[in-house]
Amino acid sequence: MAETTTSDSPLFSVIANPLPERPFVPGLHRIKHATEGWELRQAAALRRQVFCVEQGLFDGDDRDAIDDRALTIVALSELCGMPDRVVGTVRIHEPEPGEWIGSRLAVAADHRRAGSLGASLIRMAVCTATARGCSRFHALVQSQNALLFRRLRWHTVAEVMLHGRPHHHMEADLAHYPPIHDGAAGFLTLARRAA
Repeated sequence: MAETTTSDSPLFSVIANPLPERPFVPGLHRIKHATEGWELRQAAALRRQVFCVEQGLFDGDDRDAIDDRALTIVALSELCGMPDRVVGTVRIHEPEPGEWIGSRLAVAADHRRAGSLGASLIRMAVCTATARGCSRFHALVQSQNALLFRRLRWHTVAEVMLHGRPHHHMEADLAHYPPIHDGAAGFLTLARRAA
């Protein structure tokens, strides 16, 4: 006689309530200068998501006059060696010869647990500027991210308020950032832990 499955049986519980699925998040990323239109568009969309929607720092769009002269750096997730989408971004610009500023560092929510994207974007930003004659690199960093920057050999110059939130004005120790001359090719990085 065939056994029937009732709502009281353990088998029914497994079938009716499967384990929640975790979306696949690639562990391989290419950190590079944005050279394609789709990379720039997705970087802008990611910044809007992080700074306008999630954090509420800007109303509708975070673009400003700096974007017209800034270099955009992206983290691309890769599938089978091909770029999939922009999952991180930062911009850098040189307001005066030798002085570089990094800003708008953003990582997609589903890639933040990967643990290395923010650090890799910072590395590419400072190493790119070093290759272009940087003598000083600084950024205004949200206070909750200051520890990450300190671990990457940055120091706090001052604590300030910006957009109603506490920030650290921080400066990189350039001795720890060798020049990267081929930013279009960039470098690959692996997630430190499963995302």
